[in-house]
Amino acid sequence: MKVNAEAKQRLSALLRSQEEEIVKRWAELAARTLRGRLTEAELNRQVGDVYAALLGMLEGDGDGELTGMGAGESRAALAELSQEWARQGFTPTETANLVFTVKEVVLGLAGSGDTDGVSADFLVLSLLVDEMGLFTFETYAKAREAIIADQTEQLLELSTPVVKLWDGVVAVPLVGTLDSARAQVVMEKLLQTLVDTGSGFAIVDITGVSAVDTQVAQHILKTVVAARLMGAECIISGIRPQIAQTVVALGIEFGDIVTKSSLADALQHALRASGVDLVKRKAV
Repeated sequence: MKVNAEAKQRLSALLRSQEEEIVKRWAELAARTLRGRLTEAELNRQVGDVYAALLGMLEGDGDGELTGMGAGESRAALAELSQEWARQGFTPTETANLVFTVKEVVLGLAGSGDTDGVSADFLVLSLLVDEMGLFTFETYAKAREAIIADQTEQLLELSTPVVKLWDGVVAVPLVGTLDSARAQVVMEKLLQTLVDTGSGFAIVDITGVSAVDTQVAQHILKTVVAARLMGAECIISGIRPQIAQTVVALGIEFGDIVTKSSLADALQHALRASGVDLVKRKAV
């Protein structure tokens, strides 16, 4: 919101005249909801940053709008605070309340003295603080979305390992649900491993896949085709009886792709196909 010069001057004078008391009470009120997760010194610093952002809006060259040209430093300070609290695991309510609490403090101090004209100025202050709180909440939400996206990507990487079983043989053990995003990660990691190791055989083990429907089967087939284009023979292992019945009922065809009931059978097939002789020793 736009604030006229006189209102900005009065509000700035009010905040400056009681700055120490405002920051002190503000930090005390904010600490009530944080349950000791920030030290007193750290909380005072962050309250001071928000206080400085508010003063920057009132004493800058702009018209008091957070989105205005003169509020760049205020926006930067609030954005840094929001991102920091998002990384530290604070809730959106806790983050926004750190901004909104100043209204309670200023109202209490203003009510203890001459209140002529205070109501109008406090309304202006309240609207400015609301604008700051909304900006803080939006920035926090974007920061949390970015953190969640990064964590999701990391989990995908961890949940889709490509392991080397033998010289020339790699395997992808799949566990859980295979969706489009995870299938893409599987394909990329498998192809890169084939390039890095020069392997001629790739085993896609679905023992840990809870259910196979048409979509999951398509993802698996795409991975197999991509590996074949890289010159590797693919074997699908872990075909349990329940999955076999589902595949038949859905009319899914794996064509000439080799399928095995277990990872051990698939490895045995790959080793024999690569010219490795397997000899079972008799117990002595």
